[in-house]
Amino acid sequence: MSAFAFPLLTRCIDESDTIIDETSTVTDDGSSSTNSSTTSSDCTLTNTETAGPYPTHSPGSLVREDIRGDRTGIELDVEITILDQSQSCLPLEGALVDIWHCDKDGNYSEYSGYTSSSFLRGRQAADENGKVAFTTIFPGWYNGRATHIHVHVYTASGKSIKVTQIAFPEGSNSAVVQVNSSTANGYTKGMSGYTYNSSDNVFSDGVSTEMAIVSGSISEGFKLTHSIVAAS
Repeated sequence: MSAFAFPLLTRCIDESDTIIDETSTVTDDGSSSTNSSTTSSDCTLTNTETAGPYPTHSPGSLVREDIRGDRTGIELDVEITILDQSQSCLPLEGALVDIWHCDKDGNYSEYSGYTSSSFLRGRQAADENGKVAFTTIFPGWYNGRATHIHVHVYTASGKSIKVTQIAFPEGSNSAVVQVNSSTANGYTKGMSGYTYNSSDNVFSDGVSTEMAIVSGSISEGFKLTHSIVAAS
């Protein structure tokens, strides 16, 4: 990981960048609630969630930072930090981190009409700070689910230690709302029929350990940061 030194992680957020409702979620009835991203000062295990119904078939064959493949959309830089609860939440160097998510239209690779494709899936090994980075596009959504990213974490030896999902803020000025209104970038669904976190069958029990921080803009792209606490 040190070979490329995460160039996308070092881009400073200048005055034109904004934090996009990183702690606010809005329910489908218009009410709001507050959530926070897990950090090293909060050593609570991240919620475990289902890997399905579209887990990656052979994640070891998809070691790559740029997971976009042939998918188009608004760029999203993802930075995930893996913390080891078994070691007082120190960074877990060498952890293998798989992520996958749908494209802007709600489609997953490796399934249905995309069985020969592996877009928006990838694996990275955590550096000495427990960090991995991916370049992808902002996920779309599909019926019954809020915007999300799947994550599966293994130790360096291949022991599975956490399957979870990353939730996105949903405030009125959130990236989710901005992106899904961006028809010029191919996001045509808007928010009509969107399933909010509070009604999502995965996130409805709470997202306090799964809520990401998202910053950026339509013109410059977005950045997502999130910490996952697992137990090795």
